[in-house]
Amino acid sequence: MTPAADIDRSRFDTGARPVPSQLRRRGTVEMRHRLITAALLLLLPLSLFCAFFHPATLLIDNAGWLIRGTDNGENALGAHAYWHDPAAGASLKTGLLNAPDGVSVLYTDSNPLLTLIVKPFAGLLPNDAQFVGVFILLSLILQALFAWLLLRRYAPGRVALWGGVMMLAFPPTLANRFVHVNLMAHWTILAALCLFLDERRGERLRWWAPLIAITALIHSYLLIMVGAIWASTMMARFTRCRGRARPMIVLEGLIVVGMVALLAWWLGVSDQEAAGNIGAFSMPLDALWNPALGHFTNLLPAHETVPNHDFEGFQYLGAGGLLLVATAIVIACRLPATAAEQDARHRLRQLAPALIVLGILAILPTHLPQTVRILLDPVRASGRMFWPVGYVLILGAVLAVFRLSASRAALALIGMIAVQTIDLTGMAGDIRAQSEQADKHQLFIQTLDPRWDKLIGQSRSVAFMPADVTRNLAVFQEVAWRAVNAGRPTSNVYAARTGRATIQRLRAERAAFDRGELVPGRLYVTAPGTPLPAAAAPYQLQLDGIAVVAVVDRPIAAVTIKAIDPPRASPL
Repeated sequence: MTPAADIDRSRFDTGARPVPSQLRRRGTVEMRHRLITAALLLLLPLSLFCAFFHPATLLIDNAGWLIRGTDNGENALGAHAYWHDPAAGASLKTGLLNAPDGVSVLYTDSNPLLTLIVKPFAGLLPNDAQFVGVFILLSLILQALFAWLLLRRYAPGRVALWGGVMMLAFPPTLANRFVHVNLMAHWTILAALCLFLDERRGERLRWWAPLIAITALIHSYLLIMVGAIWASTMMARFTRCRGRARPMIVLEGLIVVGMVALLAWWLGVSDQEAAGNIGAFSMPLDALWNPALGHFTNLLPAHETVPNHDFEGFQYLGAGGLLLVATAIVIACRLPATAAEQDARHRLRQLAPALIVLGILAILPTHLPQTVRILLDPVRASGRMFWPVGYVLILGAVLAVFRLSASRAALALIGMIAVQTIDLTGMAGDIRAQSEQADKHQLFIQTLDPRWDKLIGQSRSVAFMPADVTRNLAVFQEVAWRAVNAGRPTSNVYAARTGRATIQRLRAERAAFDRGELVPGRLYVTAPGTPLPAAAAPYQLQLDGIAVVAVVDRPIAAVTIKAIDPPRASPL
């Protein structure tokens, strides 16, 4: 009989342990894959950023490309005022704009989360700091990260995975949000989808609450979309559970609603006047294949079916995206889904109620009763509401392509990316042109006269007449930026919503101005064609072709006599 010690047990050990060399080799391979993944999660967004935006936009001391009469300029101006307002604290409100009422950075289209994070370090930053370009790049990186997290469990191979990430993470609708960069945080939608598809984390408040809070501090529209996905999770849990679990689900819902209410109060949501133009920015029915703007596509015909709806209603998938959807339909009809994909699709079907509601909101017409328009005013740019529907559509299409073998799925997705790239080169060039001025590193271009800083410094406040600064928004942004640097409050602002008290104050100020009741120490900046009262004559002058009324303590002549004289011709 063979002694037990002499038995070769390796013949009976079906799970033989790997030798140290195999462990080292496996660890090396895993480390290499992790490094490649990290590199791609950085390089792909960076490449896309450079294709659509000038690299100089990443320089935080380069704000000139923003204050050119755009919503992004108001974003930068609101943050600039908040960072330079010593009384602002953590209020998310600045008194240097819309003085004396002040304005929340939410309504200057600034990024409340970013401005709050940067506020403690404001004294260490360049005087004219901006983080708009940095936020765009960060959003693209997070977009790629959450797309990767969504797809990594379903991809048949690594190349196919990254092809799917490119198609899911970077749709044309994301790039088109360059006009409102806070809305480039589409990664919040993808993060919500990640939680929704995660059976374990998706049912825990500790994961949803931070995401909802972060989203609320970025943009209210994104909050509605993420909230719709969260509500779908809650509804699915409530219908599935029985007994004591249901009251706990209701309690979790009340906790989240209470948290959002507190954040809304912090952000200054109160008595803002409703715009009442719901439907004016809705989504055309052909938006998926018609970008409306001819230079936004190189391969498909484009025409404007509904005037002005190419802005918020833009939902173009791109030629590559449309090819992806068509291919996915063919594959879905011929090849069965894997068990993992079936589970994902089952969970995605639970999103149907929310997606239907968002889709209906996206295509709302303008002809609605006044009561309905006021009620739906928080989503007046209703075309945006389709974004989650679009992402679920692309996600489902990519999952269908993943039914192919690794090599075929990779080839198919590479081909779709090539088609998408060819189709969108015009769009990329057009968007990149919007930030080309970043290369000049010039802060002011409308207010070059050196007297601006002198007069603002001598003034105690600045006011624009009439109060609607959108008549020359670029001038307003430059003058207000100078006023912030001098610590002088400006009584106006271009805000997404205006409070009723502010509306009444501005009307009273305009009436007083027309009567010639000028505020001592105030610099009035007037729009072309604005009639000036007789009392303004001693204080009137022109700066860069702009009529201003400087009711300053020192006589005008003492400040302006040299600058008013035209330059003499050179004797040579």
